[in-house]
Amino acid sequence: MTNPPHSSLPQHAIAVIGGATAGAEVAARLAGHGCTVVVFEQNPRPYGKVEDGLPRWHHALRQKEYEVIVGKLARPGVHFVPQTKIGHDLELRDLTDPAAGWGFSAVVLACGAWRDRSLPIEGADHYLGRGLVYQNPFIIWFNHAGEQDYKGPRFVIEDDALVVGGGLASIDVVKVHMLETTRAALAKRGIDSTVLDLEVGGIPKFLEKHGLTWRELRIKGCTLCYRRRVEDMPLVEAPEGADTARLAKVEASRRKVLEKAMEKYLFRVEPLSAPEELVVENGRLVGLRFRRMKVEGGKLLRTEETFERRGSAVVSSIGSIPDPIPGLPTKGELLAFDDWELGRMAAFPTLFGAGNVVTGKGNIVASRKHATHVSEKMAEAFLGLGAHGHAGEEAILAGTAAAARKAADGVAASVATLAPPPPETLEKLLTRVRERQAAVDYTGSVATWVRDNTPPELE
Repeated sequence: MTNPPHSSLPQHAIAVIGGATAGAEVAARLAGHGCTVVVFEQNPRPYGKVEDGLPRWHHALRQKEYEVIVGKLARPGVHFVPQTKIGHDLELRDLTDPAAGWGFSAVVLACGAWRDRSLPIEGADHYLGRGLVYQNPFIIWFNHAGEQDYKGPRFVIEDDALVVGGGLASIDVVKVHMLETTRAALAKRGIDSTVLDLEVGGIPKFLEKHGLTWRELRIKGCTLCYRRRVEDMPLVEAPEGADTARLAKVEASRRKVLEKAMEKYLFRVEPLSAPEELVVENGRLVGLRFRRMKVEGGKLLRTEETFERRGSAVVSSIGSIPDPIPGLPTKGELLAFDDWELGRMAAFPTLFGAGNVVTGKGNIVASRKHATHVSEKMAEAFLGLGAHGHAGEEAILAGTAAAARKAADGVAASVATLAPPPPETLEKLLTRVRERQAAVDYTGSVATWVRDNTPPELE
């Protein structure tokens, strides 16, 4: 779809919070509508979960999406402001109130979901760093630990970990454990291997090439614990309104995708297992007690059976939620939108939302109406299970971009009913933009800035 003519809308000024896939798409779309767009990005690089949530073996997808994001942020009418966190460096109310602050006609939240949902057992977070690990910092470490300026938490990957969760992102976490523990076992035998060596062809093929069997490595492997059935795991999405026959095909596809992943990366799955109690020894989390679940009539029900599983670590991968933004109401773990289609709040008539900040999904596969339908082929491409490895995995990002375009068009339609700010207001706003850019030493070129702020390991 092409952008509308540049002259189709008076020159309104729109703030976009977050510069990754959704934010860059919204910014480019609104600039195409004729708006002046200012993108506030909390990090030096505007890549969001593409950089920090996709494990580093998704190299081709990451590089391609980086180029797309930079290209959109470099379009005329888009002003990029990095290293600026809303609620910390700037207050949201200064952006949302046209009379009191910068003078933006509208604000679009595209800041994603970065906070892990807490493991739903009382006292679990007390063992953070003592046996309990959360997905987001773990994958960020995995992607960035080789950088000289990395200052985040560090992890030691050990054999026999428990991963609690389900879906594509959880399988990525499992794969990290399986690939790294296999590499370590091979290194003890004097065999060098890379993550890509094992990920692309799979662990069994690499071992066969070296005349080894899995049993000879004496690795217990990682266990994925999922509270529902294998057929319920959200690896393939069911189309809205799907009938019984279609749902049965989707369930079969989910099982097929999971079985392929297990065959290629040799992890175990414990379905119908809901974590219920902590197993602690010597002040460290060493496992979980689970409640066996069952499904009857489509409903998930508890049984009387409980069982214990122990592991070297417990990795919680049960989903991500948006960081709270001072001044915005919340409902449970999510922001309290009144209109979930366009991320609207009645109390903030100039505020819109796009992407994972609305859905509450933190992995790269968006959901609800903000996403494309994730098919079996797309899921296999994402997990590297297809005949051509990861070829075609970029289709999974298409839903995020399409939803962002829809959100941008909604913003454009809304501000079209408003009087544009007078030229002097717009000029003052751009002066403040330049001042903030200068405060973070931004050079004025997105491509140059990104190049200068990319460690050699990530180039």
